[in-house]
Amino acid sequence: MTARIVLLVTSPRLPAGLLTSAAWDVVRQHPVLTGADGELVTAVRQAGAEVTVVDGPATQPLLDAVATHGTVVWLAGPAGDEALARELGLRLARQPGLAEMELMYGSWDPPGARLLDAVAVLDRLASPGGDPWKRAQTHRSLAGYLLEESYEAYDAISADDTDALREELGDVLLQVVLHARLAEELPEDERWTIDDVAGGLVDKMIRRNPHVFAGAEAGTLEEITENWERIKRAEKARHSVLDGVALSQPALALAAQILGRAARAGRAAPPPLADTQVDPEARLGASLLATVAAAREAGIDPEAALRRATLAYAEAIRQAESNLQSPPANLP
Repeated sequence: MTARIVLLVTSPRLPAGLLTSAAWDVVRQHPVLTGADGELVTAVRQAGAEVTVVDGPATQPLLDAVATHGTVVWLAGPAGDEALARELGLRLARQPGLAEMELMYGSWDPPGARLLDAVAVLDRLASPGGDPWKRAQTHRSLAGYLLEESYEAYDAISADDTDALREELGDVLLQVVLHARLAEELPEDERWTIDDVAGGLVDKMIRRNPHVFAGAEAGTLEEITENWERIKRAEKARHSVLDGVALSQPALALAAQILGRAARAGRAAPPPLADTQVDPEARLGASLLATVAAAREAGIDPEAALRRATLAYAEAIRQAESNLQSPPANLP
């Protein structure tokens, strides 16, 4: 029988002892070596397997064990022990008769597993002995950062920069996880956790997508949207079509959303006339609102239109500044 060293790699994000049947078979049938004690080592020992903790370099102890037993298992640590795998691979490449090396995954990360790392890191930063700045924050003190990070993600989308978008969404996620961690410090009757946030999201998505989760007929995109809005209205029990509009959003976007909500509900009212207003600010506001209403009638997003024009104007200013800073041309 060929001598064999099995490098058993497991996910540190899953409960200790949650291994495949093939992994359990190999650790029960052969000696197991590892670099340090831990929850997984304890679980393997409790299952009746023999586990030896190697203190120091592990290549030679593994080769000695495989020479005696024919097959030996190395239970990799949370980081995967890549350095040992590389060193052992080079040794066996030089002396192929010593043993064969096999990589076995006893468990692996499910999609989204790194979110658990994000929760763990923010928990440590916001706990005693962590980062004093994060521990001093409140939901209110962080509110501006949430807006700022969201705008930066929007900028990345507008620029079609998917690499920047990945990074900026990470910053948005940091705000979400930090807010949830701070909520754990609220009085007992007010506190909630990141699991409450995720659980509420999951429940909402299942309720609002019956065409996916409840076997309802999908229909057209318009029918799906209408069904979403109907379910949302039933959930919220709102008294006005304007309930739920984010009043802190930029005024131009706020105006467009309120006009749109009112129109969809058949409750549109004519915007105030500018020349009927009594002061300059009110007249300007009424004029801007009329402009937003006209943009909606034309199928134009007024926020995007003003942003486009403003950015073009900013570029013209930069170009003018550049021309002023350019050295004068050489005259004949």
